[in-house]
Amino acid sequence: MTSEASSFRFHHPSRLRRSVLTVPAINDRALDKVTGLDCDAVIFDLEDSVAEDRKADARHKLLEFLQNADLDHRERIIRINASDTPHFREDMRLVLQCLPDAVLLPKVEEPVTVQDVADLLGEQDAAEGLRIWAMIETPRGVLNAAAIASSGRTSDSRLDAFVVGLNDLRKATGIPAAPGRTYLVPYLMQVILAARAYGLDVIDSVSNDFRDMEAFSDECAQGRAMGFDGKMLIHPAQIEPANRHFGPSDAAIAEARLVADAFSDPAHAGLNVINIDGRMIERLHAEEAARLLAKVALITARKDKP
Repeated sequence: MTSEASSFRFHHPSRLRRSVLTVPAINDRALDKVTGLDCDAVIFDLEDSVAEDRKADARHKLLEFLQNADLDHRERIIRINASDTPHFREDMRLVLQCLPDAVLLPKVEEPVTVQDVADLLGEQDAAEGLRIWAMIETPRGVLNAAAIASSGRTSDSRLDAFVVGLNDLRKATGIPAAPGRTYLVPYLMQVILAARAYGLDVIDSVSNDFRDMEAFSDECAQGRAMGFDGKMLIHPAQIEPANRHFGPSDAAIAEARLVADAFSDPAHAGLNVINIDGRMIERLHAEEAARLLAKVALITARKDKP
């Protein structure tokens, strides 16, 4: 990240976003289950999973749930309906009542979409901790991903993460849902690169068949190798493999500790490059190690909770 981007980036505590479960706000049973699940984040959906004539009912259910539920460590995100729908204003009113960790905007195609919501939140004096996530799920969204991500460099943008939506992108491009996502990989990598260029997290798309856990595991492994921070999920059965694949491996943890210890050695004070077992390690690797170990500490703290 450039120094300019860093100066504008919102510095929240290290977050885990390995498993991001989406839950229809209209579904009482799904809402009730959330508090007992080990996902890192929950997207409460007011958009695609809620029928037009049930939007108001979904808002009421979600408000009641969030006012009474203890979600502990789980990041809370509300996916609203788009600004060109009749539901947008009421959805935003609900966001300001519930004060979640983030609001997720569907089908973002231009930076102005993010800025307009940021302006609305600013006008209502919403806390800076109320962030914006953007769904990238259309051809225009992919083409404009860098421009959208760059809007996160402004001090008032609140933009924190991209979430890829492949169902809409497949529909728009005519690319079938095939194993390996071969012809979608260039689009996915374009979104990841844009997110990384401007310091955003980026969450992989859902896998629609929650019964095929082998295919889901393969998709998680692919997403992790591509550089995604986590995966959007549609079923609790997907949480454990997502946490495993997008979490740090034992080998990665051991390497991070080795690098961190080496750079904390007083003998290496002031050095930007050191030799570890015949390998040249730069200070940027120490920074990466520190971020990984911070996430390890979060995972460990959760496991240690009674």
